[in-house]
Formats: sequence, structure tokens, C-alpha cells
Amino acid sequence: MAIFRDTKAGVAMGKNQWWRDQVVYQIYPRSFADSNGDGIGDLRGTIDHVDHLAQLGVGVVWLSPICASPQDDNGYDISNYQQIDPMFGTLEDFDELVAALHARDIRLVMDLVVNHTSDEHEWFIESASAKDSPKRDWYIWREGKDGKEPNNWESFFSGPTWEWNEATQQYYLHLFSKKQPDLNWENPEVRQAVYAMMRWWLERGVDGFRMDVINLISKVPGLPDGPVGPTGRGSCFDACANGPRFHEFLAEMRREVFDAYPDRTFLTVGETPGIGIDDALKCSDPARGEVDMVFQFEHVGLDNNPGDKFAIDRPEHTLTNLAGNLAAWQEGMDERGWNSLYFENHDQPRSVSRWGDDSEEISPAGGTWRERSAKALAGMLHAHRGTPYVYQGQELGMNNTPWQRLSEFRDLEVLNYVAVRQAEGKVFDDMLAGIARVNRDNARTPMQWSGEPGAGFSTGEPWIAVNPAAAYINAAAQVGKPGSVFEFYRALIALRRENPVLVHGDFELLSPLADCAHPDLWAVRRMFDGESLTALANFSREDAEVPSEWWPQGASVVLGSDLDADARVLRGWEFVFLSHRADRATGGRSACGADTARRSRYRGPDCGRGWTGPHR
Repeated sequence: MAIFRDTKAGVAMGKNQWWRDQVVYQIYPRSFADSNGDGIGDLRGTIDHVDHLAQLGVGVVWLSPICASPQDDNGYDISNYQQIDPMFGTLEDFDELVAALHARDIRLVMDLVVNHTSDEHEWFIESASAKDSPKRDWYIWREGKDGKEPNNWESFFSGPTWEWNEATQQYYLHLFSKKQPDLNWENPEVRQAVYAMMRWWLERGVDGFRMDVINLISKVPGLPDGPVGPTGRGSCFDACANGPRFHEFLAEMRREVFDAYPDRTFLTVGETPGIGIDDALKCSDPARGEVDMVFQFEHVGLDNNPGDKFAIDRPEHTLTNLAGNLAAWQEGMDERGWNSLYFENHDQPRSVSRWGDDSEEISPAGGTWRERSAKALAGMLHAHRGTPYVYQGQELGMNNTPWQRLSEFRDLEVLNYVAVRQAEGKVFDDMLAGIARVNRDNARTPMQWSGEPGAGFSTGEPWIAVNPAAAYINAAAQVGKPGSVFEFYRALIALRRENPVLVHGDFELLSPLADCAHPDLWAVRRMFDGESLTALANFSREDAEVPSEWWPQGASVVLGSDLDADARVLRGWEFVFLSHRADRATGGRSACGADTARRSRYRGPDCGRGWTGPHR
């Protein structure tokens, strides 16, 4: 097997943190590429497209779940951790994929789903067989209370978090689907079984894990009732997220699994819904030995209704709030922690439809507004300190699907939500606008490889319909085409590899700030070792004048969305990266007239936990 190993010299030079100057590309396998015409993406289809990843320049692939599963929640309900689901292929296919990626200097990170299993996993089948089963305490079982569930918790997928087991006359806990029973991490046998499984995958050449909802593994003792919400059920969040032994379990995992391989370094990413900066800093502080970085959800919750993800009425999106929230995390994580930088993944809608301008109208400066805003969003995200993530199709500027009927959806979250609301007398057509904007299926439509029928994804009928925009938004039309969204991403990723300022530089948000006169101009500055990079983007269709202190005399454009960038005006949705000596910077004073070096001005309005749905 092809395994990346670190030399002693590399470790001494700090190269064991190789992920800091890399870009991660997420693959949702069932929607990436289908090799056998059954309409479902598979490992051989992924192997067929590894050169696309190499050409883009990414250094890591994160592979969403491929283990054996009944597919109740698209693979996040695992029935066997050490088998590949037949719909995706075989272990031999997996080994071939690892070798193909490693041969191109691309590492592979797997999705680790261990807050829960499938109810068809042999562990749960044994646990549910009898109260005196040796594995009874591998899951969380409780007696009912007053003829009802043990507590008032509501599942993230609607309905109660408890399911009755007739055979043993008790309830089991499931924070998500009733087919996803929660593991009992208080039981050391459970933890050791999980650690053994993880080591088994590392022995096959895997380079790390993205850990699904990992901050839910430690529950508050007693499982107390939660505060009652609009549905009449209680929130389980306070008793489940970032629980009393969460950090202890992560540190133990590091010792038991990753420290067993002193000649290898891995990428460990914790998905941590609802986490705050303080806990995230603890997780990713290298001195504590937990994980390398976390996924936090504040910025993707800014425009969601905290009580109802799919509500039509939602907070107004402003660039000030988005830029300010990301900047607050930059400041909060500072030198010890490390950020995961993302706008999209398999749980988020397409960013160009959410925060950009997805119109296909041609702009006066050339290119569609969708293409221009896709580049602006990419440039500004990659300008931040942390490891950027690109979700499949994001490098093409893929947009949301124009949903019309309930039958088009496959997302369990949507289907359960609609069923509950219809039982309350609501009509689907009245819900559609809210669902269409932020549902998870926006990210799960097939990868658009070409403009042909099936988008080059499959010769059969896809498991979920192809976005009709595939006719003009596809890889065949962009790879190798100057000015395309793909080629811009390619240049952006190359710049990160070449320029240490983007990896190591200090961060400063110049605009927009709360009292700023430039609410549509997003500007950040990075400084390192006497060099400065300034990222500027106009988040509107109107031309915008750039303050001279942001574009100092002698600054040069190292990357821009337009080839003829002007030193005083940014055209609609234009982006530029400027390079100049740090001593030509404004000394910490932004064009909004505020001394940003003296105090934190970044944090926008309180967005709560930033987690209004499963975000799995």
C-alpha cells in the first residue's frame, strides 16, 4: 500500500503540519461519478477523475461515507465500519483509489461516523436482543417516564429522540434518525472498538479522518429535559454538545490511535456544531493533542432562522455580518488554533446562490454575474488564515437547483420536516421557498462533468436529478479555458502553495466593519516576514472606488478575476490580490477610520450556535 511517511528531518522542520498549506477537496461519492450506469456514484468513477483533482492542485481529498450502510441517511448510518458498501465498490477499489491519489501527492481523509451507528450494525442488533446482552451498555437505553419517552428531547430530524424497543421494553436514544442509535461513549469497550477500527483504516493508507458531529459524543449525566421549543419538544443540544468528557475523549483518541504511528502525521478534523471559539481553540491547540482543526457553523447560521431552518422569514444577510464573523474566528483562534475555511459542503447550499449573484446575465466587465461572484467568494475565503475546503462542483461555480416538487427531494431532513408540517395542516407549496434555498440536496445533485444528458455523471438515471444548469456549467467547458471559474480556483490554490503569507501571515479585516462607509467592499490584509497581501472584492454589481490606503503606491496584482485590474476602481463582483511591502501598509488603520489593531471590532450580531439543522 502507498503510505505517506514523515522523515525525522521533516518533523524537525515542522512539516508534520503539512495540511496548513494544502487545500482539501470534498467528494460526496454517490454524486461524484458513476462508472457502471446504475445512477449512483462509486469508487471506480472517482478513480476515473483523480486527474481532475491533480489538475486543480488540491493536496487532500475528504471522502464522505462509503462504508456498508442501509442508506437511511445517505451513508451516515453505518452497519459495518470495515466493509465498503457494494453500491460504491470493493475494498480493492478503495485501495486502488488510495494508491492513485498518493501517486499524485494527494492524501485521503475518510468520514468517521461514530456518534452513532445504523440500527442494522451487529453491535446494536446484539445490544437490542436482551437487557442482559454483553453489548447492552454499548448504546443508551432508558425506561420510559409516566408512560412516555425518558425525556422531552426533539431529534435533529424531527420527532422524539427516543424509539421504543418492544423486545426489551425500553427506549434507545437517537439524536438523528431512529435508524441511527447513539453509541454510549461512557463505555470504555465502545471507545476501544472504535479506536481499533480507526487503526485498521490507517493501516490501509488512510491519512486521517473528518469526524462527524464528534462534539455530541459526551452527554450530560442524567439526560435532563431541554428547553421547550416551537414544536412543543425540548432541545437536546445543551445536554449533548461539547459535553463534560468531550475533550477527554478526543485526547484519548489521539493517544490510542494516531500516536501509535510516530513516522506518520495525519489530518484530524472535528465537525463540531454549535461550538464556540473557546472550545474550538482547546480542540485545535497542538499542545493539548486533540484534533488539528474543527468545522464550526456560526457563519453558515447567520442567515438561518434559529427556530426553523426552512422558515421563509429569516435574518437579513449582510456582508458585514459574514465578514465580521469569519474575522472573529480568525482573531479568536489566533496563533494556537487553526481554522477550517469553507462556504460549501454536502450539507450546505451552493454559495454562489446563497451569498453571491447567480444570474446568468453577462456583466459589463465580461462573464456572467454568477461566474464573477463565484470567483469573488473563492478569493476572499482563501485569503483567510486556515485550511480551505472546496466542495465538488464549487470549483465550477455550480448553483442551487430550481426545485419545484416534493418528489424531487431525497434529503431525509426535508422529507421529515414536510411530513411534520403537513400533519400540522401546512401546505408544501407554502414551504417550498424556504426549503429550496438551504436544503442539503442543493449540494448533492450530480457533479457536472459535461453538458451532455446525465452531465457526464452517469449513463443511467441518476439517483437524484441533474441540475439543468449542467448544460452550461460543467467541467468540460471550463478546464483549460482562460478566465473560467475552474482556472481561477487552480491559480488560487497554486498561489497558496507558493506564498507563505497566505499560510502564516497575520490577519486584519479592513472592510466592511460596523461603521464602515464601504458595506459592499470586502477587504482583508495578511502580513508575514515583511510582505503583505491584501485581498479586495466588490460584492455588488456597481463599480466601487478603492481607498488609496488599501491599494498603496507600488502594489502589484498577483491574482485577479479580471486581467485588467484598475488601481482605483473594482468593477462589479471583481476580486484582486495585491502584494506589497508591509511597511507600505496603513499601520493597522482601516479606511473606515478605526484603529483595528487596538481592539476586536469583528464580531457581528450574536448568531447563537449557528446550527439549525443536522449539518452532517
